[in-house]
Amino acid sequence: MPLCSRSLSFSRTITSCTDLFGTLRCRITFIMGNGSARFTMTAVSKGPGLWLIGLGPGDLGHMTSYALQVAEACDKRYLEGYTAVLPSDQEEKLEEIVGKWDRVMRDDIENPEDILQQAQSSMIGIMVVGDPMQATTHIDLKIRCQESGVPFHIIPGLSATSLAVSLSGLQSYRFGRQVTIPFPYGDYLPTSPLEMILTNHSNKLHTLVLLDLDPTGMGLAPPEPMLPEQAYDILESMIARLETSQDKEVASLIGPLSDWNAILLSDIGTVRQRVVSGSFSDISEIKGGGIHCLILPTEFSGMEKEVFEHLKADM
Repeated sequence: MPLCSRSLSFSRTITSCTDLFGTLRCRITFIMGNGSARFTMTAVSKGPGLWLIGLGPGDLGHMTSYALQVAEACDKRYLEGYTAVLPSDQEEKLEEIVGKWDRVMRDDIENPEDILQQAQSSMIGIMVVGDPMQATTHIDLKIRCQESGVPFHIIPGLSATSLAVSLSGLQSYRFGRQVTIPFPYGDYLPTSPLEMILTNHSNKLHTLVLLDLDPTGMGLAPPEPMLPEQAYDILESMIARLETSQDKEVASLIGPLSDWNAILLSDIGTVRQRVVSGSFSDISEIKGGGIHCLILPTEFSGMEKEVFEHLKADM
């Protein structure tokens, strides 16, 4: 079947168009004049290949109808379980709405020979929390499929990063490069996340800070999301290391860590969602919640300051 097929017919006041988007065939009939338009869709056409299916963040209510159709149509489904976490109640719901699934971890994705072999003859779905192409390992998976001749499809999902920016109330165009704070692993503690935060600050850009999910650094065990208090302590260690290695005082560039403005976003996309602002020292003491991320604002513009102050009321 071709990637795209189109048929057009004209009969005075009626125009009909049939399109194939991926494997979803749509027929749209336009009735001119005083008539109304009719829109119909056929079911997903099954076929071998690998489908990366975005679930959206948190609640499965964010999952698109197309993602639901594709996931249900798959011969075998996997839930990728190391770049993000789906709440346990939503994991149970996922099986109810799309069918049985197995969990895959980092090694399964980075060494996907078994999955690719299955996709040669079956419709295989890998379901990913958020948007599936936010992780570099998933981009590598696309390349591996192309090299192996396996049909590859992407079903986008709402990303947690875009949702976090929206919920903060800050202007999206004023964000710089996002960073991830990793767990220390032995003596390994990179200072590059801190350096990027400083670069964004000097350019008057806000920073979205993702928090690590894997203390082992291996991606093999169930995720253990970093807590705000841990993120604060790790950044303190980064500051000490950077000041020692580069002989510069970070506080002179951005102020003491305890006084940094911060927005904490917890369990976004779920009914337990919480978004609060304050000083970093106050934010770090907040308890509860499962998965967190931070936004470190730079100088505010327009109504951003008012929004930031309003979020303090939720602490």
